[in-house]
Amino acid sequence: MDVDLRKVRYFAVVAEELHFGRAAERLHITQPVLSRQIRALEKELSAQLFTRNKQTTELTAAGRQLLEDARPLLAGAQALYRRVQQAAKGSTAFTVGFMPGITVTGAVRAFSARHPELSVQVVRTSWSDQVQGVHEGFLDVSYVRLPIDHRGLELRPLFREPRVAVVPAGHRLADKESIVIADLAPERLLQDPDAVPEWRDLPERTGDEEAGPRPSFATVEEKLEHVATSGGVLVLPLSTATYYIHTDVAHVPIDDIGPNEVCLAWSAGRRSPLLSEFADIAAAQR
Repeated sequence: MDVDLRKVRYFAVVAEELHFGRAAERLHITQPVLSRQIRALEKELSAQLFTRNKQTTELTAAGRQLLEDARPLLAGAQALYRRVQQAAKGSTAFTVGFMPGITVTGAVRAFSARHPELSVQVVRTSWSDQVQGVHEGFLDVSYVRLPIDHRGLELRPLFREPRVAVVPAGHRLADKESIVIADLAPERLLQDPDAVPEWRDLPERTGDEEAGPRPSFATVEEKLEHVATSGGVLVLPLSTATYYIHTDVAHVPIDDIGPNEVCLAWSAGRRSPLLSEFADIAAAQR
């Protein structure tokens, strides 16, 4: 069967808001029209997507599954639109995303030398959006740090690097030659614990449990400032830790955790030979 992407987009907004009125405002349509579109989508899929009463709107199991699948579907459609528009305008750009601490100069120069007709551009990404640009068509390829959601992506492993603990300069661990992950159990981790599963799985994490809700940060710079001024620790790849010059923090090698893996990512649905060519060049640079 064919799925109407417009209805899927409407559904995704309602699923994000869990409120038909706010979703209708975001979509610039009336609430009755939105409700009809959702009912039509439920009929097409033969599944109830939401449970509603006067107080709440909640996703059903089918709704949660659709939301999981809808995000890459909508991103892929947006990326398709962007690439078609670029081709229609005669655009010859090739855009490379990169994370802080990862040097892409050599690969970009080598690729540019092979393809002087292309305008090769680089875009700095972050932990939170390192694959988003690929899904949405802003980036042709992106250097990413694992772990990421692999769905919809092709990955080429490039290299691995050790991870270090970033602590305040006067911290009890700052002058150590190296530590083990258990040494961080009394500390407050200032990042998503899923990014550091070795720390997350420690049997006792007294510092984190006593500190209350974890603060939210948009950038590594904000996290480093918090380490320096208010305490807490980070676990970062070595090149990321050394990329930022901050005299009020120190980084210490961690002996008993695995390295961070860096890969090149691109959309799994694309078959341009330029993608695999750039991947070969990037792999040869390491």
